[in-house]
Amino acid sequence: MYYCIVNPSARSGKGKEIWEKLEQKFLNKGIEYTTYLTKGPGDGTSIANIITSNNNKHSSSESDKSTAGNAPVKLVVLGGDGTLNEVINGIADFNKTLVGYIPIGSSNDFARDLSYPKDTDTLLDTVLQGKTVRKLDLGKLTFNTMTKPLSRLHETEVSNTRIFDVSCGIGFDAAVCEEALSSGTKNFLNKIGLGKLTYGLIAIRQLLKADRIPCDIELDNGQTVHLKHFIFIAAMIHHYEGGGFNFAPKADLSDGKFDLVYAGDMPKLRMIFALPFSFFGNYYWIKGIGHHVAGKVTIKTMLPMWVHTDGEVSVKSDNITLECLKEKLQLMC
Repeated sequence: MYYCIVNPSARSGKGKEIWEKLEQKFLNKGIEYTTYLTKGPGDGTSIANIITSNNNKHSSSESDKSTAGNAPVKLVVLGGDGTLNEVINGIADFNKTLVGYIPIGSSNDFARDLSYPKDTDTLLDTVLQGKTVRKLDLGKLTFNTMTKPLSRLHETEVSNTRIFDVSCGIGFDAAVCEEALSSGTKNFLNKIGLGKLTYGLIAIRQLLKADRIPCDIELDNGQTVHLKHFIFIAAMIHHYEGGGFNFAPKADLSDGKFDLVYAGDMPKLRMIFALPFSFFGNYYWIKGIGHHVAGKVTIKTMLPMWVHTDGEVSVKSDNITLECLKEKLQLMC
């Protein structure tokens, strides 16, 4: 049995249409499946939690002891990075869950590192083999403090912990994501096939109005990095975020550590200068850009700032902890 969680709003409302074409593959092969269409923020999390919780309860029942734990739950996600993030935040037991992902979002940073075929039919063929192709790290964000103001698009209930699969950032990059979530510019550019430009345009605007706030970065080796004026800090599992910015060109997707990158104590114009270089993963040489590899980090800022997980933004915080969970995600693609 495959459980297909589809975001019909993905790719400017074409998500359902794309799914209906792919659905024929299930029908032609006679593969059992159930479809769930998300309707709003948080739906992917709720659906995934119900599916994985119910299946885990069933597999441990008295009547099913002979197969308990042997049949993993198979989730197939059609959507963008945000939809995938919601789903993984709902998984009750990663050890008993396999995930297949068909990227049809505007940024698709998760899939960018994985050499996915552009043809969704080919990708789905791999998923339908139902086997673990690879295991990837996940990150865990803990809000040590949370503010009451919520983002423009947020879930009904905001948890003090979140799982992420691509990156987690605080400051400038999260502010860009928060604006992009409800941006008319993003919707327009998506319709004309230029959705990737959204983040670049918003990034320049956010940089120019960014506050100059100090922060401390506490690394798991005991080192503390102090920035008088930080711009952004990002814990990267994958190489890319923000629709293709190669912030962590040397990131290892399964080493149990983040590539922590940050920008601070630099003029805003220098950061604007650095953006094109970061797109190609060649910007560590610029003064004010920092890089560390760590399995756990705590970030404290003087004022609460927006925080994102895989581009999803809920609240601001001035104290967060990030942990890398080694090879937690089992992918069928």
